[in-house]
Amino acid sequence: MNFEKIKQIMLITLKWTFICCLIGIFSGSASAFFLVSLEFVTQVRNHNNWIIWFLPFGGLLIGYGYFYFDSKIAKGNNLLLEEYNKPEKKIPFLMAPLVLLGTLITHLFGGSAGREGTAVQMGGAIADLCTNIFRLNHAERRTLIILGISAGFASVFGTPLAGAIFALEVIFFYKINFRSIVCSFLVAYIAYFTVEFWEIKHTHYSIPAVPEMNFTAIFWILIASILFGLAALLFARSTHFWGKLFSTTIKYPPLRPFIGGIILSLSIYLIGTTKYIGLGVPMIVDAFSIHNAPYDFLLKILFTGFTLGAGFKGGEVTPLFFVGATLGSALSVIVPLPIALLAGMGFVAVFSGATHTPIACTVMGMELFGIESGVFIGIACIIAYFFSGSIGIYKSQIVRGPKSILYQSIRKKGLKYL
Repeated sequence: MNFEKIKQIMLITLKWTFICCLIGIFSGSASAFFLVSLEFVTQVRNHNNWIIWFLPFGGLLIGYGYFYFDSKIAKGNNLLLEEYNKPEKKIPFLMAPLVLLGTLITHLFGGSAGREGTAVQMGGAIADLCTNIFRLNHAERRTLIILGISAGFASVFGTPLAGAIFALEVIFFYKINFRSIVCSFLVAYIAYFTVEFWEIKHTHYSIPAVPEMNFTAIFWILIASILFGLAALLFARSTHFWGKLFSTTIKYPPLRPFIGGIILSLSIYLIGTTKYIGLGVPMIVDAFSIHNAPYDFLLKILFTGFTLGAGFKGGEVTPLFFVGATLGSALSVIVPLPIALLAGMGFVAVFSGATHTPIACTVMGMELFGIESGVFIGIACIIAYFFSGSIGIYKSQIVRGPKSILYQSIRKKGLKYL
């Protein structure tokens, strides 16, 4: 290898290391600010339940903001996936402040949503700024989008390994190269440590007891995991159903979250509880030690699907954690496995099914709950992945691999709804 070749490799390495540092630091800092702000608005809502009656006006503000500035960025995570699969136009940086403000408004006034979508979209918008700065081509821009997803996910959940793998797996390693793989891990850890630098604390979960693996345990893992997969299918279809219903019945986009906000406010008032709105983290934590009612996960699916379908902003992943953990907790009444283990399995398995990312979710489970439960979690994520249908929460995600082959054969037999 001659000197010029070595020099070129070194310059490319330095360039991408610098890009990873920029994206990781700025995305991590954006996530840190977002997490602090989210905790603040959540506390304001918890201490002032009357504020929920302003949800329609918050929805109108969100709807009009996206309609006035750029309706294209309302696609959210789907826009990132579309631009990765077919790079055309630069992701507007306006996506970052709009999704940040929209998510904070959603949570302040009582919508049911998550936070990963916000962090990932901010990361994607920040990352794509490097396209013009470094004059990158389409192939290099694909790497930027992966870096944005990785940095956003890793920083908001405090799971760098899972964040790096999720960014690669959500596109099913399509048109991937060695540079993207290395940079995905590098930027995930930079973003993660940036959040740590800002002294932001993540929620901690634990599975204190893991039973011995045997045929009886495997049988019950399979049963529970199938149910987790079906819950993921129901969640995804619910969100898409409400989104389609609102878009076809209400032609003027800003009115969709306004009318949806009216219905949500009345519904929250009528059921007499606020435990199904917001992130639902207290319910998730309790699910590891307290048996949940069998309808808790269904109500969270309903509230989240309606909130996001109406046009409010946030993410789907934390509500998926809620659905999985509370379903696992409820199943512990009849499934002879520890409640914390079932809640932890459901936590990541429903997420796995809804996003078609079993590897990232297995790693995430081990990062959050410890490696001791890894086999249980891995089996749950894989089974839920196969039983969750062919359509996940991201409409623009292209499903490839064994799952795609399975559902293509199922459709040939006439079961098109899967």
